Amino acid sequence: MEYMILFCRPGFETEAGREMTDAAAAVGVFGYFQPGARQGHLLFCLTGPEGTATLLQRLNLLDLVFVRDWMVGLADLELPATDRVGAVIQALQSVASGFPNCARVEVRLPEDNADGDLGNFARKWVAPLSRALRGAGLLKPDASAQAPARLDILLVNFERALVGVSPANNRARFPGGIARLRLPASAPSRSALKLEEAWKVFLPPEQALDYLGGGKSAVDLGAAPGGWTWQLVRQGMMVTAVDNGPMNADLMASGQVTHVEADGYHWKPKRAVDWMVCDIVDHPRRTSHMVVDWLMSGLCRYTVFNLKLPMKKRYEEWLICRGIMEDALAEAERGFRLRASHLYHDREEITCFIERLD
Repeated sequence: MEYMILFCRPGFETEAGREMTDAAAAVGVFGYFQPGARQGHLLFCLTGPEGTATLLQRLNLLDLVFVRDWMVGLADLELPATDRVGAVIQALQSVASGFPNCARVEVRLPEDNADGDLGNFARKWVAPLSRALRGAGLLKPDASAQAPARLDILLVNFERALVGVSPANNRARFPGGIARLRLPASAPSRSALKLEEAWKVFLPPEQALDYLGGGKSAVDLGAAPGGWTWQLVRQGMMVTAVDNGPMNADLMASGQVTHVEADGYHWKPKRAVDWMVCDIVDHPRRTSHMVVDWLMSGLCRYTVFNLKLPMKKRYEEWLICRGIMEDALAEAERGFRLRASHLYHDREEITCFIERLD
């Protein structure tokens, strides 16, 4: 049976599995998921005549929210205490007929791995594993050569590994869908990382300056103490920060920020801006309606915002919010593009991005 290995935030395995089941069925590929207990990964087993190749042709990872990354499953290995490299080679040789010509191998760890010894082993294991795989003809001689896929190994623990391949044209930009970022000391809050990650995930890298450069204008709703405003200022934008709470003093001293003490759900600018961002993690349906109102009124061209999802109905709430936005934007004369993702720096919320396409 063919299967996919899906990656998500630990604790969101059911949401990722339900999303994958629905999305795959919508493109004519059927299967079921096997959730793990807060492992950050799960298996999606295909049951119909269509296989993983068809699924990857019809479904783009970028269209999924809770599934951060994926790979086509090749083997679920029990690793011996010695010669773990040999076990991997033997497993791959048994599926060589369907194994793409990869140039490099990526060894991953579970997102919440707390075993330092496993992490040290994984880092040291990559080099001998790569050499042995090349020697066995299972990797291209040149690690920098172009290849249709990458060999990926999820080292669950010292005794188990999930082996698969991730297609070059349909996988996350960052392995596991995790953009690991550093928080500068000058940032007013850790929430700054969420907006930075959103830009890295949603914006085409080669066009980032088109979206962010050129002295653009922005509004930050629910801004205090200023984590997202700080990111906008770093891009050279003039920012209106809307929040009844106090803003970071150093940020206000930049001269690029105007603080408006008001409710972010009700305040509107007198003239349109390039960016509207909103980190009010409350009332997801209200936020969805508010964002649509801004876009339909032409008050912004780009927006990044969070939707805080209720604990027991996270997937259902996202479907409702998505419906609110898609139904409203479909009636507009201009086109829009909506993307959403459960980012690494999110918790119970997901982050959305919408851009006007004119």
